[in-house]
Amino acid sequence: MIGRLNHVAIAVPDLEAATAQYRDTLGADVGAPQEEPDHGVTVVFITLPNTKIELLYPLGEGSPIQGFLDKNPSGGIHHICYEVDDILAARDKLKAEGARVLGNGEPKIGAHGKPVLFLHPKDFTGTLVELEQA
Repeated sequence: MIGRLNHVAIAVPDLEAATAQYRDTLGADVGAPQEEPDHGVTVVFITLPNTKIELLYPLGEGSPIQGFLDKNPSGGIHHICYEVDDILAARDKLKAEGARVLGNGEPKIGAHGKPVLFLHPKDFTGTLVELEQA
């Protein structure tokens, strides 16, 4: 059901410093920050030959990333994102198998302009999983 690894998301306490580290120290192709108010984050995508890294920074009050950073002040891996051909079919199959879809179960539009869903980390070996329609 899952396809290619779309990205690994890393929550960061200082977006400018993290962006500079990837760009200047690691020589990566770093995109511009983009605000995603529906998700409460500012994101920066780092394009690699085989996938992307997504830097996440809190946007506004009640950002889920702020809660993560409160528990992990240095930041860290927040989630992994896999592509799926049909996000609704994937959701229905996963729910039928007992997996929990976060939120109201309906896809939201993600940072790439495509529908996304998140799956409960307790159902996937402690890892928050994002599904994105390919």
